[in-house]
Amino acid sequence: MQIIANGINIEAEDHGNPAHPAILLVMGYTAQLIYWPMDFVNGLVEQGFRVITFDNRDVGLSYKFDGVSAPNPIRQMIAKRFFPKRQMAPYNLGDMARDAVGVLDALKIDRAHIVGASMGGMIGQLIAADHPDRVLSFTPVMSSTNAPGLPGAKAEVRKVLLQTARARTRTPDEALELGLAFSSLIASEEGRNRPDERRAMMQLAQERAFYPPGPKRQMAAIIDTGNLRPVANRIPVPTMVIHGADDPLIPPACGRDIAANIRDARFELVEGMGHDLPPSKLPAMVDLIADHCRSV
Repeated sequence: MQIIANGINIEAEDHGNPAHPAILLVMGYTAQLIYWPMDFVNGLVEQGFRVITFDNRDVGLSYKFDGVSAPNPIRQMIAKRFFPKRQMAPYNLGDMARDAVGVLDALKIDRAHIVGASMGGMIGQLIAADHPDRVLSFTPVMSSTNAPGLPGAKAEVRKVLLQTARARTRTPDEALELGLAFSSLIASEEGRNRPDERRAMMQLAQERAFYPPGPKRQMAAIIDTGNLRPVANRIPVPTMVIHGADDPLIPPACGRDIAANIRDARFELVEGMGHDLPPSKLPAMVDLIADHCRSV
């Protein structure tokens, strides 16, 4: 369904009983709402929660900032190193956090549990810090504060990620092959062993919305937002951090840094999980998140 959130069109889906406590799932860089596994969504619904998913701006069926250019990511990172307060992106993660709060507004949800994956966990930090009156609990998954000094992605992963962010408009076939190559680098062993499923999901996403300019602006938003450690320090809500032990894109130390900078936060390391949501890990993750939400 299309709603108006923070002044723009956002595509959202609403699962479960509207009378149950709400969980807002915030997806990561370039990923559409369909990347939340239905076993995960339905598992949370079965645990007694109303689950809302949505497409972030510039991906899926949500608003596209057509004609608004993003800076070259390499030049942007260099510029931000010397001028950290300089705004170079069309928008930042704070704007995307306000989109998420706007989703709650449109659905008339006063407060929700926030679960964010990867970039969604970065957006979630801003939701929890800047809009704590709207947040019951917070669970970042495979995310980071992006603070200086934290370990980064493996060299090969970083190279492909930047190629994706800098890529000129590609045909669906070219984009599909690049996406598959990247996903195979960051997935768990279980995920790598499911290439047909990964291809089918990416093809479904392309059929739903093929929009190459969006990732460039989302990457610019991450770079422009920069260090989230001061944001994490301001988060007052109950927080549980979940991270894959085998994540080659955002190493576990980054998840530990989120937990270390939020008062009384809990850290859960998931063995055998990379930068993905492997099917075999979903039941345990559902239980972890449901128990965390119910403990508030």
